[in-house]
Amino acid sequence: MSLTVEERKMLAAEWCSKAKNKLENVIVHVGCMSLKDSQELAQHAGEIGADGIAVISPSFFKPATVGALKMFLQEVAAVVPAVPFYYYHIPAMTGVHLRSRDVLEGIDAEIPSFRGLKFSGSDLMDFGQCVSYSPSHWSLLYGMDEQLLGALAMGANGAVGSTYNYLGSSVNRLISAFNKGDLTMARTLQFQVQDILCYAMDCGFDLAVNKQLMSEVSGLVLGPPRLPLLPCPQSKAVSIARKLKQVLGVQ
Repeated sequence: MSLTVEERKMLAAEWCSKAKNKLENVIVHVGCMSLKDSQELAQHAGEIGADGIAVISPSFFKPATVGALKMFLQEVAAVVPAVPFYYYHIPAMTGVHLRSRDVLEGIDAEIPSFRGLKFSGSDLMDFGQCVSYSPSHWSLLYGMDEQLLGALAMGANGAVGSTYNYLGSSVNRLISAFNKGDLTMARTLQFQVQDILCYAMDCGFDLAVNKQLMSEVSGLVLGPPRLPLLPCPQSKAVSIARKLKQVLGVQ
């Protein structure tokens, strides 16, 4: 959300190019404060061969009702009707606390390209109701990394999370253990993720820290965050990275 429209286009194009024969899907987020900007990004995503687009709710002038939100989503989806469309629910960031289950009601008639939901909220009842309502060809992706196991039990069939940039292997093992019915192992792995995140939160974990931690663990220079986020002291990221390796038992 701190990037310009042109920067987002450039980034999306690079991901779609590099992902060929490597990733199953690239879903491009095209949500903006401006409907016109969202439509421009959606059109571009279709042109570069994205496998889907996702949209969060506008968060400055917020939709007051589910109907208003769905009208916004519909206007974006209509620009590229052949591209699968996903609603991205992240109330902690948008301040929009409309129930996702209400958003899904009848949405396939309004947005024929609708294919699922990324649910980044802690309300597992709302998420469970979304799963219960959804047809089998929709994807219900969960985005609260610290409680993924609960969402899997509710019926999530995928996960998207920022910490998976460095915890992805552990989370893949968690999902695999759950799918095999090994709940003891799945809980152990979820508790490890929670231990790491609890330590990080005690250190003052935020988006800037998360980005610096990605750099520290991967060895890739990702650069500083943009204002108003402030750079994370490297010592903080090093401390969290050390804890991560200790908990996961890696060098």
